[in-house]
Parts: sequence; C-alpha cells; structure tokens
Amino acid sequence: MVQSTQRRPAAPTPAERARTIAARGGRAALLPAHESGQKATPVLHHVYRDARACVLLDDNHPLVDAAWAAPREELAVMLELADNAPVQLREPVRGLLWITGWLRPLNPGQARAEAISVAEERPDPRLLDVGHGKTLLIVQPASLVLADGEGTCSLKADDFAVAKPDPFCLMEDDWLRHLEISHREVVGLLAKHLPSELRGGHIRPLGLDRLGLRLRVEAPGEDHDVRLAFAQPVSNPRELAIELRRLVGCPFLTSQ
Repeated sequence: MVQSTQRRPAAPTPAERARTIAARGGRAALLPAHESGQKATPVLHHVYRDARACVLLDDNHPLVDAAWAAPREELAVMLELADNAPVQLREPVRGLLWITGWLRPLNPGQARAEAISVAEERPDPRLLDVGHGKTLLIVQPASLVLADGEGTCSLKADDFAVAKPDPFCLMEDDWLRHLEISHREVVGLLAKHLPSELRGGHIRPLGLDRLGLRLRVEAPGEDHDVRLAFAQPVSNPRELAIELRRLVGCPFLTSQ
C-alpha cells in the first residue's frame, strides 16, 4: 500500500485533478450498477467539460442491448478512469475518477452528431466506426468521486466544469520518462528534499503539475509518495525549467 509522508504542500484542487485525469484519457472501464452485469472496456471514451462522457462499444456488447432495454432508456452505470504513471512502478495507478450516472443510447443521427462533437475536441479515426460495427452511448453524470494520492473526495459537476486541466498534463508522460531513462542522476539529486528515512529508497518520478513535482519512493515493504513544491505556480515550459533547476541545481534542465 502506498503511504503518504508528512503533510503535503499545496496541490491542484480536486476538481483540477479530476479534469486532468479526464483530459489525459487513461484507461477506462464501464461497470453496470447491478452485480450480474458485464464490465466493458470501451473502444474509446471521452469526458466533456460538463462531466458528461461518451463511450464507444461494439454493437454486440451486452451493455448496448441493456441500455436500449432499460426503463426510460437509462441504465445505471459507473465509468471508471484510471490515471497510470508514465514510468513502470510496482503500483502504477496514480488516481481514479469515478463518474456514476445513466448510460443512454443514441439514435443514428444523434450518434453521428456526438461523434463529430468528440472529434472537434479529440480527433480519433475510431470515431469513423460509429454506425459501422460500433455504438456510441452517453453517460449522463449523477455523481463524481476522485481518489488519488491527495485523498478521496466527491465532486460537483459544476466544480468540474469550471476547473481546468493541468497545463502540462499532455506533456508530462514524455518529460517524466525522459527524466527516468536519461537523467537518473537528476532524480538522485532530488533525494536531498526527502525525509532522511526515505533517502535510501528507490526514487522514481511520479507526476508533474503546475504546483510541483511528485516522487514515488519504493522502499522494502511499502511505497511513499512525496510532493516537492515549486516556489511559485508555473504555466509554461520556460517557467517549469526554472523551477526544476531550482530543485535539482542542474542548469541543463532549462534546455529540456
């Protein structure tokens, strides 16, 4: 089990963290509310700013028929989005976002319009399969719950809607993999910011956002997550490079 260490510095708000998980895409699972239902792994999923989500399933998936057969064509479901770390860890899931609501089918015209709407935000060739072996459905949200290294909390759809994803959420994977693979010595320099009892563990880059850098310390028996705060929030790569250089004292990081 991943254990927290000490009180953490300021982090993005729960709504911001939830929007970030949604924006990153991640791994999705669709689960019906009744225990006998079959779990689905959507071919594609997308979460809109208002917390509505659409999922693309095979035409013959049982959930498609169940959605059409449900009273008022509203099937109670939960969409689970998992946010995995970009490097290989013993416990790779950094956060989970659960959107609970109703799965609603769409007629052919609605499905085509929805596919166009998704493509405007996230173009994907799989959307061309709508109506050709694949069915697009909507998850209308009733509640949202976020669980990550900062804690577990419920969210209001209105708060989710006004929050913004972290500005680095789509760049984070490449940067952290580069740090892990090509600059292990830099990761080692960050150990000076850790509590003394953790400095002997295996230090891994875990996450990056506008307020700081997160590390995972893999120690015998348990893991620990530590947040290293930036001196000030950052909004672009240049500001980020300055803050990373401040943390590790490596001038070459300004050119990454």
